Amino acid sequence: PDGRNILTQPDYIDGNPDLIKPKKLLNPVKASKSHQELHRELLMNHKRGLGVESKPELQRVLEHRRRDLLIKQKKEEEEAKKLQSPFEKELLKRHQRLDQLEKEQEKQEDHAPEFIKVKENLRRT
Repeated sequence: PDGRNILTQPDYIDGNPDLIKPKKLLNPVKASKSHQELHRELLMNHKRGLGVESKPELQRVLEHRRRDLLIKQKKEEEEAKKLQSPFEKELLKRHQRLDQLEKEQEKQEDHAPEFIKVKENLRRT
């Protein structure tokens, strides 16, 4: 009982020629062409001294700019929400109510008969 030997011993005798010896199954992932190409590329990069996480400088700079831009936009939105005074909030609510009333009036006018529309136009002139 050696602690280093983790594999179990086969329960057949190696000397018996009548037995068919089992073959090791192929791993479909390792057998795939894309996996082999990726592994070859990783080995080449390792030999050159390039790390797995290293990206081209241009790509890193562009990602950094995009991340900074998103952070800046989020901060501006948060500041805009914080800086709204109660007066500005009330104005915004009134503006939304007026827009809603205008939309409702337009819907009512669209459903009105033609003679009512003509009569309203005559009153205006």
